[in-house]
Formats: sequence, structure tokens, C-alpha cells
Amino acid sequence: MTSHRPVKGVILDVDGTLVDSNKAHAQSWVEAMKEHGYDVPFEKVAPLIGMGGDKVLPEVLNISKDSPEGKKITESRKKIFKEKYFSTVKAFPGTAKLLHHMHDQGLKLAIATSAEPDELHEMLQLIEPNIDQLFEQKATSKEASQSKPDPDIIHATIDLIGLDPDQLIMIGDTAYDIEAASKASLATIAFRSGGWSDRDLKGALAIYDGPEDLLNHYAESPLSRGI
Repeated sequence: MTSHRPVKGVILDVDGTLVDSNKAHAQSWVEAMKEHGYDVPFEKVAPLIGMGGDKVLPEVLNISKDSPEGKKITESRKKIFKEKYFSTVKAFPGTAKLLHHMHDQGLKLAIATSAEPDELHEMLQLIEPNIDQLFEQKATSKEASQSKPDPDIIHATIDLIGLDPDQLIMIGDTAYDIEAASKASLATIAFRSGGWSDRDLKGALAIYDGPEDLLNHYAESPLSRGI
């Protein structure tokens, strides 16, 4: 019989994992780039969502996020997302219930996201008012110099939550989440809700459609039976 280590904490991604925002972010990047003279197809940007702007801009335009041009595009993206697309973003079914259930089971919850702090707060409010009180810690772009798939944000979150990697599990929706977690010695549960295929998410311990699917199968999941 295989021995499983109990899970004591969960590190969660937000975009594409808890809220249905990946397409909105991709469209915001496309329009921001176009505003500054770069005509980039949506199909080129969409697979990069899950990385931060420090990865998206060099990958698509070969410019740094911290360059004058990069800063202008980044600010435009933020403005476009807030004014045009934020109202279209919704939490996935079962998100609030899953978070409350994990919290009630005694798990420490933390966020690891490439989003900026103000954007994260607004995203969490879409799930449920005051839902952020369930999280012990929230690591954002401010805590990491490099976004996923580099492990900086995961390392920062581990330090903040105060548990060993073998006591934690990551929940995310992209191959970048799995890669970043793996580099930080964390196991991963993946959701299909971000639009990635099972083949893309193959490094995960288990794959579910989204928060509601995991909640419905919680008893058999790594969260309950251990890693």
C-alpha cells in the first residue's frame, strides 16, 4: 500500500483557475499592442496567458516590460482590461464553495499570481465579497522578479505561508503553473478551465474540469488522500 503525505496547504493561481479571465487578458494585450503600433493576432498571445508581462512582451514583440515602450504597453493593457473587459470576468462555478471547503478542512490557503496587487483584490471580489480573508498570504508580481514558469513567485509564496514544499500542493490551469511548481518541488493539481489540454497539463498529479469538478471529487483527490 502506498503511503501518502498529508497536504497542509494549497497555493492557488487565480486567472483561469478561480476566475474565467484568460481570454479577457489575452484580448487586452492584443489591443494594447495594437494601440502602440503592433498588430499581433490573438492566437499568438492566448497561449502565453499565465505568464506575466515580463515574459509576454519579450516573447511576442522582443521588447522588455521595463523598457519605455514596454511600460507604455503594460499600462495600456491594464487600462483596457479594467475599462473594457473586467466586467466580463466571472468566477468559475464552485470556486467560492471549494475555497471555503478547503479552509474548513484546515488547509492553509495562499495565492501565487503574476497579477498586480490591485488587480488581484478586484479579481477576488468577483468570487465573493471578503473571500480574501480565507487566504493566509497573497504573493503577486511585486514579490517576484520573474513570472511563471520561473519559480520565483512559488518560492515567495512558500516563504510566506511557512510550510515545507512536501506539505503543499499547487492548483493551476497552465503548463506554466506546473513547471513553476515543479521547479519549487511542489506537486500540482491542474484545471482544464484555462483552456489547456490534458496533454499540456501532463505533469499534474490530477486534472479536473475546474473548481466545481474538484469539489465533487474532493474525497478521492490528492487534497484529501495526500500526495
